[in-house]
Amino acid sequence: MFPILVKIGPLTVHTYGFMLALGMGFGIWFVYVQAKKRGMEANRILDLAFYTIIISLIGAKAVLFVGNISFYTRYPSELLSLARSGGVFQGGLAFGIVFAILYMRKHRIPIWKVADIVGPAVALGHGFGRVGCFSASCCYGRGCSVPWGVTFHNEYAHSITGIPLGQVVHPVQLYESALNFINFLILFFVLRRKKFDGQVFFLYIINYSLIRYFTEFYRGDHVLKTYIFKGSSPYLSMSYPQLFCLIGLVVGLLLFFLIKKRKSA
Repeated sequence: MFPILVKIGPLTVHTYGFMLALGMGFGIWFVYVQAKKRGMEANRILDLAFYTIIISLIGAKAVLFVGNISFYTRYPSELLSLARSGGVFQGGLAFGIVFAILYMRKHRIPIWKVADIVGPAVALGHGFGRVGCFSASCCYGRGCSVPWGVTFHNEYAHSITGIPLGQVVHPVQLYESALNFINFLILFFVLRRKKFDGQVFFLYIINYSLIRYFTEFYRGDHVLKTYIFKGSSPYLSMSYPQLFCLIGLVVGLLLFFLIKKRKSA
């Protein structure tokens, strides 16, 4: 666990922030390269990517606040702490999608063509971001006895995220990181052979919904987590992120097959 990457005097570079920036950088680079290859307005799409990231970060914080309103009403400064609470990814994704659609309609950019190159980029960036989560110990896993379990000892990270020290936990951040990188490879493969516009983007929504629903079973950061219902085990419980995953899965499947049917017709 390395929550601080570099510290030189008053300058502190947190590993989470660095990995998040690295993921965004690779994602934007991927979008730009793919847009140029497909003869799109690459610079305009670069602007779209930049503004969408800003709106997504705001949306992620907004959903985090609504889901934990009592906590953040008492400690409003915690909401602005990137190291302590980055936000709810699904919230950021929803805000980003709505903004991007409005932006592309205004500037007459082909929505589904662009969405198909954005999907893999988001998966790629998210993979790097979850490595940052592991380094910072945020979004940590629940206790376990599996051979690959990890134990955190950093007092600074504990003071920021509340990670239990000296306890073996699932490296759930790395689970999700690996699955996001695999998702990127799958989506990139499909992008090069896609049959209709929108195919790759909705496949991203479907895949990520499944990834997050699965990894949520192994999350242990219960302080900032709200359950719809809580059973005797994680597998008999459902959190709000899992509800969002189910909604995303249903919407993704419906739109995938609807657009595919229209293309066939």
